[in-house]
Amino acid sequence: MSGPPAGEISFDDFMRVDVRLGIITEAEAFPEARKPAFKLRIDFGPEIGVKRSSAQITEHYTLDQLVGRKVAAVVNFPPRQIGPVMSEVLTLGFPDENGKVVLVGVDRDAPIGGRLF
Repeated sequence: MSGPPAGEISFDDFMRVDVRLGIITEAEAFPEARKPAFKLRIDFGPEIGVKRSSAQITEHYTLDQLVGRKVAAVVNFPPRQIGPVMSEVLTLGFPDENGKVVLVGVDRDAPIGGRLF
């Protein structure tokens, strides 16, 4: 999903989006989803805790590859019902050349719960 850049926003607008680093503690198949997806539990540390997410990341990742992986997610969107799952955070990724999701992560060790700035 590419396209032209979004309109200009203020720094205050950016700071209202709370992007945190979490670690995937559980990953399960999500056969009820309309599009192929996994159910994730992501730990964001003691301030935020463990949250659920539905993520369409089945093209590049297996369940075994996900547990223990650090990911970035928006933690302050309202929960969203995805079939039988209440998705509490938006796990972030970029599209590959075919539009399939490649997860956003970190290239150095950083503590979970850290906020993007």
